[in-house]
Amino acid sequence: MEGFVDFTNRCQGRDQLFRATQYTCMLLSYLIENKADKKKLVMKLKLLESSMSSGRKMFRLGNTVHALVAARRAAELPEGVPRLCLTASHLSRALYFVCDTVLWLRSVGLQPHIDKPKWHHWATKCYYCSLLLNLARDWYEICWRLEQAALEEKTKQNSLWQKHDKELNGVKSDSLQSFLHQLFQTLKKNPPLLLDLVKNLCDLSGPLDTLGIYKTSPGVLGFCGLLSSLVGILTLASPHLKLKQ
Repeated sequence: MEGFVDFTNRCQGRDQLFRATQYTCMLLSYLIENKADKKKLVMKLKLLESSMSSGRKMFRLGNTVHALVAARRAAELPEGVPRLCLTASHLSRALYFVCDTVLWLRSVGLQPHIDKPKWHHWATKCYYCSLLLNLARDWYEICWRLEQAALEEKTKQNSLWQKHDKELNGVKSDSLQSFLHQLFQTLKKNPPLLLDLVKNLCDLSGPLDTLGIYKTSPGVLGFCGLLSSLVGILTLASPHLKLKQ
């Protein structure tokens, strides 16, 4: 099984490149669709976008096994919150890939009678759940690092016990501006955490729109998808920038 996972990992870079191209086409077609002299170009961009989406399904065929192995590894993490969030996230993603494979079988004509809207809805729900769990893990990491920063600051300043107790219970600052400054400094010192947070927030726009929770434009979806893809490419090219799972 480990060998199979190593094999599927080689497809991740190509999938991210296809994904970046797909969302670039979506963004560009949105920006120029109202120009009368660009109608042919818009049609070509939408055709390329569709081709990239179909191609990516091929790269994702083995990802169910990959997600299950990742869930097994996450279940062995020592800390409770990351263990719970990541294990559940990987299992949700595995279900998403199962639904995605079923949709692929329909798209190539092997199972033409499959209810596409129903399976697409299930796939989106699983993906949405996975992203929420990833964001919960990110927030846990941020809170933990904010608390560590507060402890270090208290040690340096040798502050009073009252202030010490107040910060321990909530990492509270005197104002919203002070809290945002602490948050900015924390993310600045932890690029992997910042990149993971940005990627998950960008990815969230898709299922929010599809499920009707928060409708947005193809331009926003294209921009968020492109930004998420660029972050994915960056973390693949520089593994030290990827948040440890």
